[in-house]
Amino acid sequence: MILLIEGTAMCFILLIVCVVGIADDGPAGLVCFYEKDVQDRVTELGLISREKIRRNTAAALAVISSVLVLIPCMVYCVNGARGFRQAFGQMLIISLISGIFDRIFIDWYWVGKTNAWNIPGTEDLKPYIPKKALIRKWIGTLVFHPLLLALTAWVMTLFGF
Repeated sequence: MILLIEGTAMCFILLIVCVVGIADDGPAGLVCFYEKDVQDRVTELGLISREKIRRNTAAALAVISSVLVLIPCMVYCVNGARGFRQAFGQMLIISLISGIFDRIFIDWYWVGKTNAWNIPGTEDLKPYIPKKALIRKWIGTLVFHPLLLALTAWVMTLFGF
């Protein structure tokens, strides 16, 4: 039950990052997550500068990478996990909950099916998350995130956790 709560908390954090990211400049505020052709068009239209895209990318990556710290902290400090199997299993469940939320709710539904992320003047570049990018994101969620978590659990095991 605690893992479901922690996974849901991670979903909420991701949702807040998105809401805050589009609060000032609209979807152009998080154009750093769009494909390069959309980024180029948005800067051509003067909706956002390349410098602001770089700053927003750095800020978004800092927030997202903090998730890589938060999940192990929840597992080791809150849940008291010990050993590779227990820690990896818990981190994997939390990560999969938030990753699947990101792929289905954020990418497929919110970005793909609603108008909330539409950027005026870029409609011809839709879908904003093309099939190739979507496949990369799913591979990241289902393969690379678990590998990173396995590495984290292994390192923590070497340190006696």
